[in-house]
Amino acid sequence: MVRLVAADWVAERLGRPDLLLLDPRLAMRYLQGHLPGAVSVPLPKAFGPDGALLPPPALAAWLGDAGLGEGVTPVVYDGYDGQRGAMLVWLLEYLGRADVCLLDVHYNAWRAAGRPVQYRAAAVPPAGFAVRLNPAIRADADAVQRGGDALLDVRSRGEYDGDPEVDRRPGHIPGARHLDWRALAGPSKEGSYLAPREPLEAALAARGIGPGRAVIAYCRAGPRAALAYLALQQLGHPVRLFDGSYAAWAAAGQPVERGPA
Repeated sequence: MVRLVAADWVAERLGRPDLLLLDPRLAMRYLQGHLPGAVSVPLPKAFGPDGALLPPPALAAWLGDAGLGEGVTPVVYDGYDGQRGAMLVWLLEYLGRADVCLLDVHYNAWRAAGRPVQYRAAAVPPAGFAVRLNPAIRADADAVQRGGDALLDVRSRGEYDGDPEVDRRPGHIPGARHLDWRALAGPSKEGSYLAPREPLEAALAARGIGPGRAVIAYCRAGPRAALAYLALQQLGHPVRLFDGSYAAWAAAGQPVERGPA
């Protein structure tokens, strides 16, 4: 499970060779300021031209080129809204890393607290990234069709209901419950990564997802659902990410529903 770590924990360990800070924001944001020693790994590079996740060997090469190898603990951080960081920690766990850490506040909160930042790109030698796939946290269309797990759609309400301005085949996967991803993200003023536990548990219970219920999360293309993966994992739910999400489901001609549940 992803370990959420405090800003003090990270600050005390800056510069240690056994930790590697990973910044999944766009390169422009990275160059406007990042944690000291952090390496830029813009999340779009994890996807191909068709929007699908790259195969594991290509992902391993990307992360290895960033300097992540054996004996080095990855510490991910992100800006608000946390989607890129959540997707990166899911990717790392999917590729078999069991030591993934995530800074539990956003970059803006780190900087606002007067903690050190850096503007020059970090230079880290490449490393060998070993893949040990963990398919238990990834779902595909077949897993969705088999049912059994609660299906959670974290897109906007308009997307879920079937706004024709958003998708070519508007609607949602049949049987999916809806919870807007914004309910999962921490308050922007506080800078916390995830929403408080009790309101989130109440929101899930209102949708028939009680403690310990297995969940498959999806959005349109993956990153918003990765935030659900992270939040539900921290709450103790067995959770899988349908990374193809609604875009792949609809493009394959699978059945969709429109309107509120």
